[in-house]
Amino acid sequence: MGLTESRRPNQWVFLILTLLWLQSPGGLAQDSAVIDLDPRDLSGVWYGVVGGGGRVPFGPDRPPLTPEGEAKYLTHIPTRSADPRVPAVDDPALSNDPTFMCNPRGFPRVMFDDGGETFEFIHIDGKVLQLLQRGRTLREFWMDGREIPSPENMDNIGPSWYGHSVAEWEGDELVVDTAGMDDRAWLDALGHVKSFEARIQERYKRVNTDTLELRMTLYDPMSYTTPWVSDTKIFKRELPEILTFFGWYGMFSGVTDLICAPLNAVERRRDGAY
Repeated sequence: MGLTESRRPNQWVFLILTLLWLQSPGGLAQDSAVIDLDPRDLSGVWYGVVGGGGRVPFGPDRPPLTPEGEAKYLTHIPTRSADPRVPAVDDPALSNDPTFMCNPRGFPRVMFDDGGETFEFIHIDGKVLQLLQRGRTLREFWMDGREIPSPENMDNIGPSWYGHSVAEWEGDELVVDTAGMDDRAWLDALGHVKSFEARIQERYKRVNTDTLELRMTLYDPMSYTTPWVSDTKIFKRELPEILTFFGWYGMFSGVTDLICAPLNAVERRRDGAY
């Protein structure tokens, strides 16, 4: 028997062992989810988990206020407070929180008022849509190369409760810059302030199939002496069965619109209302 023929059985054994390893729990089959993960695909429904600063979008390490920012802040009367200079009231009727008069929460408060809201990312040509469950709120992240509105242009474009946003990819992070936010909306339920000149940067990163990280920075020299950097916020992918109610699938299945509507309040006050 020649040398070539003597090696053939060993070649077959090697091939069989390789195929068995690929199908084993420790083989490539186990890592297929990691290999197939596109970190730039943020599509799906995500919900905030407990922790990560809770209801304060930028966490506890607030920079010092400017004199202008402090003067505005001290006029606020919240229903929750960690600052003895701005004591909380128990009765919402005594608060001057704009949301108690059915005004929009604005950005970024809309994302964290309950510790981490549910939202959906949708990728379309030229932009990414962020649809928040609360109030059926839509944010548009423009990715068509436009620049964020300049302060000189902002007076022409006008303020928005949720601002004007542009985005781009930096590696595997989606970087979103938002400006032109209406300064009448509080930054959070604790009454922190922001000015019309403020800019907020969000950095979204999908770290695995079911986890999304968010870091935020507030640039507002009119209100704070230095930028306010957040801790890392964690969002988890919502399971389809959680979003299905009596066979109807969707982020609004089984829930109300979470919209402040005076007619809803009237309906709940009538005799026999649910």
